[in-house]
Amino acid sequence: MEKKLYENQENAPKCVGEPAVAYRNTSVGTSWNPNVPFVGTQEEWWEHFSRIEEGNFTPLKEANREFDAWKKEYLANRLK
Repeated sequence: MEKKLYENQENAPKCVGEPAVAYRNTSVGTSWNPNVPFVGTQEEWWEHFSRIEEGNFTPLKEANREFDAWKKEYLANRLK
C-alpha cells in the first residue's frame, strides 16, 4: 500500500493548551506517541490491524489456563 502524504501544519498557529500539540512538541526521537491522536485513512487502519493480527495469537481458553497455572504457582510460592 502506498504511503499517503498529509499536509504539514508546521506553520499553522498552535494553541499550547491543546494536549496533542504540547505532547507533539515534547516527544523525543520517536515517530509514534500514544498521547497524540493518529489520523489516517481507512486503508491505513486496516493495514495496521492486519499487522497486529499477524503476530502470535493465544485463544482465550488457553490464556486463562496459563494464567490459572501461573496464579496457582505464584500463590503456592508466597505461602512458603
